[in-house]
Amino acid sequence: MARFSTDVAVRWSDMDVYGHVNNARVVTLLEEARTELLFGEGARRGAHTLAEGVVVVELLVRYRQPLVYSASPVRVRLWVSELLAASFAVEYVVAGTGGDAVTARTQLAAYDTAAQRPRRLTPGEREFLAVFRDGGSGG
Repeated sequence: MARFSTDVAVRWSDMDVYGHVNNARVVTLLEEARTELLFGEGARRGAHTLAEGVVVVELLVRYRQPLVYSASPVRVRLWVSELLAASFAVEYVVAGTGGDAVTARTQLAAYDTAAQRPRRLTPGEREFLAVFRDGGSGG
């Protein structure tokens, strides 16, 4: 299994009154990392159709330790944990200063924006996602 890693900038304005990155801003960091995997890396590897429509069906975030602002970006590791006919799950680990700060999971569905309905993943999309698959459940 290949895991995808990307650096995501944390902005000073992402912090809340408690001095750590606000929980809603953490979700945005996850979105930026996911976008780089699916749309950036996906396009580089020939799965450009993912950018035409993928929606979040479910999101689970576990905050393990506070994430604080730093001039250096945070490292986010992602992988596909489930790959089905029309949906897939992406797992995340956001590195903090003392270990993993955040773990998360999104269930995503391929989506036909013109028809306004879910669609099946194309063979090229499945092939791309399988590169980052951890071998867990799903088919």
